[in-house]
Amino acid sequence: MTQPLRAALDAARRRLAQGGIPDPAGDARWLLAHATGLARDRLALHLDDPLDPAAAEMLDRMLARRLTREPVSHLIGRRAFWGRDFRVTADVLDPRPETESLVAEALTGTADRILDLGTGSGCILLTLLAERPQATGLGVDLSAAALAVAAQNAVLLGLGDRAVFGPSDWWEAVTGQWDLVVSNPPYIAETEMAGLSPELGHEPRMALTPGGDGLDAYRAIAKGAAAHLAPGGRLLVEIGPTQGGAVAAMFSAAGLSRVRVLPDLDGRDRVIAAEKLRNPDIRA
Repeated sequence: MTQPLRAALDAARRRLAQGGIPDPAGDARWLLAHATGLARDRLALHLDDPLDPAAAEMLDRMLARRLTREPVSHLIGRRAFWGRDFRVTADVLDPRPETESLVAEALTGTADRILDLGTGSGCILLTLLAERPQATGLGVDLSAAALAVAAQNAVLLGLGDRAVFGPSDWWEAVTGQWDLVVSNPPYIAETEMAGLSPELGHEPRMALTPGGDGLDAYRAIAKGAAAHLAPGGRLLVEIGPTQGGAVAAMFSAAGLSRVRVLPDLDGRDRVIAAEKLRNPDIRA
């Protein structure tokens, strides 16, 4: 007998709770909404509707995958970031709320040419382009699969004419100078990997850790920053909450100025901001 959505939702919540999923009620709502094709905020209006057998089968498959700790974003194929939905797959790092701190800082200034190093899903670059209609940008990544996802997101957001994506090992294939360079590089130390949540095991390892002390990406970024920033240009990178001092020192040693460590909404160090002065004889 066909059950109503209300019963299916309660059963899904219980199944996830019994499997130790951290937010069983929230995840159950996301998965049921996706299986039925309903917007999550409209689900409550349809709880007395019958659950279609095809939707029930899809929900069952997604619940089984969620119990392996596969992220909900991978199951529904999208993740919200800065008020927009981005397509995500196992080939890209999930956009996360803490990265919005980098976007917020980037939007305090202007930039016509934006470079995103290690672009992944493209969420940082594409958000900035959406908020700055005059800007154009380049996103680079070592992963061809990630670049494909980023290009799809550009089309979905109507930004395909202002965003270009291509392969590069950090600065390797990058030419010219940029008004704004942004990056959320891999920064988790090798010794920290075993303590991460099981969900992160479904995300690309190369987007999470460079190995070693977790700082190799910042060393590479610092090495090429001065040459690739336009005079007056800014560099913004996301960091782990214990890395502020080390990364700030690297950027200062690379000749950048006005190096600052900025917090996220929880008060943890999250972003390093630096500049290339217009007049190199004036430092601050």
